[in-house]
This record gives sequence, C-alpha cells and structure tokens, in this order.
Amino acid sequence: MYDICCVGHITLDKVVTTQAVKHMAGGTSFYFSNAIRNMGVNYMLITALAETEIRFVDDLRAKGIKVDALPSTHTVNFENIYSENQDHRTQRVAQKADPFTPEQLTGTEAKVFHLGPLLADDMDLTLIKSLADRAKVSLDVQGYLREVRDQQVHAIDWPVKKAALQYIHTLKANEHETEVLTGSKNIHEGAKILAGWGVKEVVITLGSMGSVIYADGVFYTIPAFKPTAVIDATGCGDTYMAGYLYQRTKGADIQQAGEFAAAMASIKIAASGPFVGTEDEVVDFMQVKQAI
Repeated sequence: MYDICCVGHITLDKVVTTQAVKHMAGGTSFYFSNAIRNMGVNYMLITALAETEIRFVDDLRAKGIKVDALPSTHTVNFENIYSENQDHRTQRVAQKADPFTPEQLTGTEAKVFHLGPLLADDMDLTLIKSLADRAKVSLDVQGYLREVRDQQVHAIDWPVKKAALQYIHTLKANEHETEVLTGSKNIHEGAKILAGWGVKEVVITLGSMGSVIYADGVFYTIPAFKPTAVIDATGCGDTYMAGYLYQRTKGADIQQAGEFAAAMASIKIAASGPFVGTEDEVVDFMQVKQAI
C-alpha cells in the first residue's frame, strides 16, 4: 500500500525559453516524482514509454523512486515554447504514447492516486472510476483539455467532465482551465461549480498570482512566494501538487499544504529541470520569505 501513486506518461521534451533550448525528460509524472522523492513518503510512479527512452526510468530508479514502466509504442514528445512571460507557453506534439487501461493498474494499491494525463485520450472514464473504488483520486485536468491535430495542441472542453469529476477528490486546474471547464471567468464561481459536480478539494493555480483552494464551502487564499529568479516554469504545477498532496497525506490542513506547495513551486521556477530539494529546504525558504 503506497501513500501516493502517480499515473502518467514520461515525455521527451524540447523546452524553448528566452535563455536557451534544452532537451529533457518531462511530463506530470516526471516532475511530480522528482519533487516528492525526498519527502519521506511511500511513493510509486506508473508510467508508459517506448524502450528507446527507458533511460528516463533508469534515472528515476537510480534516485530511489519506485517505477512501474509499462510498454508503449512511442514516447510522448512535447515541444514547450515560453515567452518572456513564464505563465504563457505554446506547445507542439510530435508523437503520442499508448493510453493507460484499468487492467494495468489492478495490482497497485495506494491511499491516493494522482492522475497526470497529458492528452485527452491518455486515460478514460473507466480508469478513473476503477481507481475511485479503491482510493482517493487526485487529477491534474490539463491533459483532458488538450487535443492534438496535425501535431498542434488545441484547447478543447472535456466531454465527460460531469460524469468523471464526481469521482475526483482533489482537482488541480489553472484559471484558464477552470474557465474552459465551467464557462466562468470568475475563479470563485468556477470553483463552486466544480465542487457542485463532486470535487472535494478544488485547487486553482494562478501562476505568479498564487492559488485558491475551495473545500467544504471555504475558500483558502494561497499567496505566491517571490522566487530568487525566473528561469523555467515547466513542471511548476506538478511540483505544487507534489507538495500539496504530500502535506495533506501527512495531516496538514489545506492552508498549510497550499503554502508549502507554493513555496516548492517558487523554488523550482528558479532553476531548469525538476525540483530537487528537501522538506527542510522548503520550510527554510518559507521562513526567509516571511521574514522579508
């Protein structure tokens, strides 16, 4: 029985920023796994990728991360292009991986399954329902709102959102994704709509403006911590959720978990690649920023 199990594809990413062009592993599962690995939680990753990229799994295992690597015809290949405003990016997808199926996850038990679909057809409703019968399900919704046509990523709505969200305990979305899902530009109204569809904890990230969490009829305002530098925003949302779910699993309240998560994301954005810090480093960062 794991405390947290993340399910999602590792990607082969090309990240283009104003500073550099880099090729690296990526995806929710990659950034989430790296961020949570030093937190002292019983954790496992379930991913799928082609044999040609199995080195990414070997690297994670070398760091002590438990990984169940499922075979896939291809590895997801993303190109992320950032403008000077790190809250904005454009994407292209050169190839897609095989979807996950409920049968592939039957042998794994966890208290929380965190789902990180990258594209709309990565995980279907039957997988969500099967996991919800066994555990709390956390979801980063971004992938369900992405459709690939001619290698270009197009924003779409999630056709089965109302049927699926009743099974989701914790939902992570940014303000744009919240508007797509609910039709509301108002963050608070959107959060209430999502909760009305069954989500227990609605986490809405607002980039450099912080985040808002809605649960049991209460709004929690989570401030952003000022980073020491703004280098690479790729994986910041995944890092945030790693911190949030870790803290909630260990018994922290929502405000505490949100602030810890925000601090992790601020540390991560100051460097290229995944978060590599420890819980003590996050706590120290929070104390220094509060003292300023």
